[in-house]
Amino acid sequence: MGIENLAEKAQILMRSRLCSPNFIFKPLSDSSDSNYSKLKFIISSSIIEACNNSILLLGPRGSGKVAVLELVLSDLLEEYPDTITVIRLNGLLHSEDNSALKEIARQLCMEHHLLFSKMASFDDNSQFMIAMLRECGLAHKTVIFALDEFDLFAQGKQRLLYSLLDAMQTVTSQAVVVGVSCRLDADQLLEKRVRSRFSHRKLLFLPPSKEDVQRLLEHILSLPMDSSLACDYAAEFNEKLQSILADKRFKEIISNYLNSNSTTNHLLRFLFIAISNMELKSGFLSLENFKAALSSIQRQPKQECIKDCSILELYILVCMKRLEVREQNSYNFSSVMQEYKSVHDSFPTSDYYAQNVCLRAFEHLLQRELICFTDNRGHSQSIEFRQVKLVVSYAELQEGLKSYRSCPVSHSHNSICF
Repeated sequence: MGIENLAEKAQILMRSRLCSPNFIFKPLSDSSDSNYSKLKFIISSSIIEACNNSILLLGPRGSGKVAVLELVLSDLLEEYPDTITVIRLNGLLHSEDNSALKEIARQLCMEHHLLFSKMASFDDNSQFMIAMLRECGLAHKTVIFALDEFDLFAQGKQRLLYSLLDAMQTVTSQAVVVGVSCRLDADQLLEKRVRSRFSHRKLLFLPPSKEDVQRLLEHILSLPMDSSLACDYAAEFNEKLQSILADKRFKEIISNYLNSNSTTNHLLRFLFIAISNMELKSGFLSLENFKAALSSIQRQPKQECIKDCSILELYILVCMKRLEVREQNSYNFSSVMQEYKSVHDSFPTSDYYAQNVCLRAFEHLLQRELICFTDNRGHSQSIEFRQVKLVVSYAELQEGLKSYRSCPVSHSHNSICF
């Protein structure tokens, strides 16, 4: 088998791993101190001891809260196939109390092969839920409610949460409520009557440590020796991978990326781009693949727009930045033209344009959204007199000027000497 075919198979294997949460989070769940182990212990204890429980999974988006929850639920469904019913709700879809209770009733009917009534009222569905919790408890079955975007359920009168948690106070019920939220203060959003019925257990999902990142990289990128791939190729691939992971330049790339976004989800996106950049002819990952992935993810659209600007448009952007540095936050086209004249007097060049030409360049910058009006008022005013502001940052403007090949010396000098 040719090297290109082997490389293509390896690429497909690594991509499939990145799309499998079970494969990704399994090695991070081996420790007894992991969130996976803690969550599984809490839910399994509730199942075995036939008690009610509630818990919140808190952390930034992309930190693996839902992935770990689904991993725990899939494992528990294998261990206790006949004693668990999972009800899934999402705050983006079911934050309204009536629609949420209707969805709970629908899923309970589907799970227990009952007839679902679309015309049932809120009270009917509430009574049905309470009755089903009682019947499941008597049958020693646990109902697990997974509430994604939990903070959205905490808006309004919170009748759903109250009905659910109040029903769990009875001796006969047997249920677990697992809330998932990116807000760390999600429990503080609860009303007093709801909070008093909540267990106040919380699991915090933090960004992975350097050791976890190292283990994750090796776990995802290493090729198995017992697969359809040739053993010699897999051994050589893993050897080259270890040399890359040990390289100081690679560690700097990973460190730079994690400084901007350290969640697991974004790390997987970074690896997906790096794997997609792998050259099939060489058959192996290289340091250049990870460099290209970093530059691709850290791409600044505004900075790229600056590269396509004309010399006059660059003049206008620099003049606006100079006005802002002098704390002149309110300015219009006429103010920019005065600054443009003073810059040209300080650095005389042949690049001096008439006001009507500058106005067309100014309008072009508005169209490209590098600058914008400060408010929506004053539509009746001429463009020259409406207040504007700069949308690009100082760093983006400076980097854009540096990467602009035909940028005049006066521009780069002005960008640095604001």
